[in-house]
Amino acid sequence: MSRRKGFFESRNPVMKDKLYQQSSNEVIDGEMVRGGIISERMTVQGAINKSFVLGGIMLATALFAFTAAPALQPLLMWGGAIGGLIVVLIASFRPKSSPITAPIYAALEGLFVGGISAVYASAFNGIVFQAVTLTMAVFFLMLFIYKARIIKVTSKFRTGVIMATGAVFVVYLLSWVLSMFGINMPYLHEGGMIGIGISLVIVGIASLNLLLDFDNFEKGEQYGAPKYMEWFSAMGLLVTLVWLYIEILRLIAIFSSND
Repeated sequence: MSRRKGFFESRNPVMKDKLYQQSSNEVIDGEMVRGGIISERMTVQGAINKSFVLGGIMLATALFAFTAAPALQPLLMWGGAIGGLIVVLIASFRPKSSPITAPIYAALEGLFVGGISAVYASAFNGIVFQAVTLTMAVFFLMLFIYKARIIKVTSKFRTGVIMATGAVFVVYLLSWVLSMFGINMPYLHEGGMIGIGISLVIVGIASLNLLLDFDNFEKGEQYGAPKYMEWFSAMGLLVTLVWLYIEILRLIAIFSSND
């Protein structure tokens, strides 16, 4: 059981709280100490401020991609998706680079979000507004649930959410590989009760990841993590919000197709 837990944690560096403990140890061990005074440490408010900065960057590039020429949008969408994945992987294994990689990720992810939103908007009127509204509603609902401690982020809860997220990632990876051979995975993002049920489960898992992100903000301050972890934490929140938005966008499209 411990081996299985380690497997999922080690492959989800953006979401595990041990990273905050490790980064705080760097401060304590002297890496961040200058002149006998420990440099600034992470705070919840600092991470919130960084989240607004990243959100603004993503919104700007998303609007650019959304209003770009239709022939250019697929290039922006796929370029942003692939580039964003590469950047977030770099940041995951080198959190110290977050002050640089986080804004780059936000800009690239904005291109992806704007491009894919334009694709869905061309097929379904008003879908982008609905998806944004629902994403923000879920965000604030999960924030209330976290603040009210209706759901407590324990180590078991964190491990369960990470395992479920890993399972979704494996399904998506398998679906992508099969699509290269002209095979579509049944029920995934399709209509019907089973397809809708699967999409709802994925939206639920993405929503639960927000609780981990909120907890990471507090864990960083609690452990006295270095200042750069504010950028890292903000990027982790942005990753979850983008995933949640895309899943809600797909779910609304399914419902609209069934009308």
